[in-house]
Amino acid sequence: MPHNDRDLKSRPDPDALLALAEQGKRGKLTVFLGAAPGVGKTFAMLTRARRLKEEGGDIVIGLVETHGRGETAALLEGLEVLPRRQVLHNGRTLHEFDLDAALARRPRVILVDELAHTNFGESRHPKRYQDIEELVDAGIDVWTALNIQHLESLSDVVAHIAGVPVRERVPDTVLNRADDVLLVDLPPAELIERLKEGKVYLPDNAKRAADRFFRLGNLTALRELALRRTADRVDDQMVDYLRQNAIEGPWGAAERLLVCIGPDPLSEKVVRTASRLASGLNADWLVVSVERAEAESSGAMRQLDETFRLAEQLGAETRRIIGNDFVEEILKLARREHATQIVIGTRRHYFPLRLFRRSLPDALAARAAGIAIHLVTDGSAPAVTPAARRSSALPDGWGRGVAIAAGTAVAATALGLLIEQFVVLQNISLLFLLAVLVSATYAGYVAAIAAALISVLAYNFCFIEPVGTFTVAEPHEVFALFVFLAAAMLAGGLASRIREQAKTARRRAAATQALYDFSRKLSGTANAEDVLWAAVTQIHATLRRNAALLLPEDGDVRLMAAWPPDTELGLTDTMAGRWAFEKKEAAGNGTGTLPNSPFQFRPLMSPHGVVGVFGFLQEDKPLEINEERALAAILDQTAIAVDRARLSREILDQAAQLEGEKFLAALLSSISHDLRTPLATITGAVTSLRQLGERMSEESRDDLLKSIEEESGRLTRFVANLLDMTRIEAGTVNAKRDWVDVADVVHSAVERARKYFPGRVFETSIAPDLPLIRGDSVLLGQVIFNLLDNADRFGGDEPVSVYGRREEDEIVLSVTDLGKGIAPADLDHVFDKFFRKGKPDGRSLGTGLGLSISKGFVEAMDGRIKAESPAMKRRGTRISMRFPVAETGITEKERG
Repeated sequence: MPHNDRDLKSRPDPDALLALAEQGKRGKLTVFLGAAPGVGKTFAMLTRARRLKEEGGDIVIGLVETHGRGETAALLEGLEVLPRRQVLHNGRTLHEFDLDAALARRPRVILVDELAHTNFGESRHPKRYQDIEELVDAGIDVWTALNIQHLESLSDVVAHIAGVPVRERVPDTVLNRADDVLLVDLPPAELIERLKEGKVYLPDNAKRAADRFFRLGNLTALRELALRRTADRVDDQMVDYLRQNAIEGPWGAAERLLVCIGPDPLSEKVVRTASRLASGLNADWLVVSVERAEAESSGAMRQLDETFRLAEQLGAETRRIIGNDFVEEILKLARREHATQIVIGTRRHYFPLRLFRRSLPDALAARAAGIAIHLVTDGSAPAVTPAARRSSALPDGWGRGVAIAAGTAVAATALGLLIEQFVVLQNISLLFLLAVLVSATYAGYVAAIAAALISVLAYNFCFIEPVGTFTVAEPHEVFALFVFLAAAMLAGGLASRIREQAKTARRRAAATQALYDFSRKLSGTANAEDVLWAAVTQIHATLRRNAALLLPEDGDVRLMAAWPPDTELGLTDTMAGRWAFEKKEAAGNGTGTLPNSPFQFRPLMSPHGVVGVFGFLQEDKPLEINEERALAAILDQTAIAVDRARLSREILDQAAQLEGEKFLAALLSSISHDLRTPLATITGAVTSLRQLGERMSEESRDDLLKSIEEESGRLTRFVANLLDMTRIEAGTVNAKRDWVDVADVVHSAVERARKYFPGRVFETSIAPDLPLIRGDSVLLGQVIFNLLDNADRFGGDEPVSVYGRREEDEIVLSVTDLGKGIAPADLDHVFDKFFRKGKPDGRSLGTGLGLSISKGFVEAMDGRIKAESPAMKRRGTRISMRFPVAETGITEKERG
């Protein structure tokens, strides 16, 4: 039935319902938010805890800081308090929150004060908010306290307002994910009065705080920030409620911010400003950096990486783009991502620069039709371009570049003077231009500028009249000198840029080739172990660091491959790897979880979830940007390859399971038929004997008894076949190694068959000098009987022949019938379980186990079995067995 728009609007938002379902699996986080210390957050939290305790709630004090306040400490009486963990830091014993004890106690609600606190010692997490996140993920409700100045996006604003830097910070996402935010408010004047009364800090600390931080203007601004952030949080909760309950409301237009950053200090402020703007607009935001083809300095790239990490902590999506036209790339991305606003930083430009160069924000504003532009200003310094950055701060190796520039200029001067001894040239300056190009090609931009300057001086001194001085006699020579200098610097700059681009292209080509080779290696590898070793060796070759791969096994992660092979993981390393696997986030060195580990672990994410964990030795040496990109590509391919290997194993397991199901179906089909037929015959005969009994003739009763006997024997053989097949499948067929007289076994089996099949003629031809073999006479007799049974079913009316002879070091036994034979396509399947084909002469096809059992028994005695058809006269079937002659070679005659 079609749905109209009204029906669709009345449905709850599926994303909101999914978020609500996820909340039900975790504990609840309640944040008591205040504008400043001393407003009463801990007091309010403990007061509420006492009420819950009186109502019978399971509540525990994990950690509460009273700061010497007697009224706050009095509220702890009667509440369960967890012992703190002692840690040694800088020679002092400190008391920290015991996360493991809290997880072991597992209360319904736990109080953990000071959300922004930094942990000391060998802690699992460097920050307390990460401890709280682990408690919440474990299903424990947590109450905590936070001052507004500790929010990451507001730290720069607070530092500007109060003039005091904020060192301990909490990502905004922590507050955004909180289930409840309770504002604990106090007027600034009353808070200052409490400070003077000693209810906030001790007297010495209170005096310093009053002079620096606790001023009326500061507290008023902080109070406004706390009120605004709480109002935003309440608004978000209201929107979530409306969406979950399909209540139509005044939804705002969907905003999306595009934030542009670069490798400069202003970018950090741009990101923080954009975070506050996105929070106020309840909008998604994307942080992007456009990079040129030539590589920036390592310091600039490291600063850019730190800015990206800050953006991710604040909840942004990040992206990097390679391009030369910044405006075009930014606008192209903005249109593709449907951005409604662009946030970008700008600085003051000096007057001459404004005349000749338009800034990036101005260029964006001129071309960004329909997109709002937000400018974040600094005002502390003029704009610095990448070129100016390179020229003002000499790069590594500048001394070598200047030396090359001087050498090429001296060489050009010497060559010019030598040429002038033979011929006077008007364009001798081209030699110096060549020196500039050579310097730029081999040593970069700084060398090109140095070569240009040295070349101008050398050209003036040695070739422009008056020679030997730096004086220029003719005006046109002055003009030519300046044109040469400009041309040399321009050509040198272009050559330098081409050199840098070529180096970058070579580096990227090498990385691409390595990834291509790695992809080809993985594409031809289906075995998980080969995939792991290929991955660790490739990563070690790329990063030049120890690499390790861990995979899940028995509910835990275990080291499966490492390079170098002697790489070992300690207890802390293993815990970090386990955390990365379970939480699907990076752990270890350089992260917020178990940073004391020298390794950093990252989850291998595939479309089907986490398939493993990769670790590399970091030891406080972060990866460069190119290494990060190469590592990300390798990990993506490794995750897909590991997932593919896992799927291959699952396919094989499913195929085996399907084969087992087919086996079971065939077994049930065979049992249902082969049990029903003889049981029906036996039941009918017994019923006739009981009902007719005395009235039946002697001959009729004998016939019925004979039928019961035959069908009982048939059932016995059937059950025996099932048991034999079970033994073969389980690998428990233990053939004896006794001396076996083949002729005796054959004669016994034939006599047994004559009793079971009296209407069949069996002929035997056994060589008189057959030696003994090592084997099991019982199993061999059963094999021959099964072959005679099969021949009786499918051999027609002709006699069945049994032959025995010796061929070199083997004894050959064969059973031949003259029936219709076996089709060539079926010869490879006659020994398969439950294989039944053809139409026997009025008899049941049987279970299809006889030949399969025969093959199992023969192989258990180190023999071979084979079917041939036609056997003779272009019809019939011959099944032959070959057994090795025993080393003694004793013949029957010799034994007699």
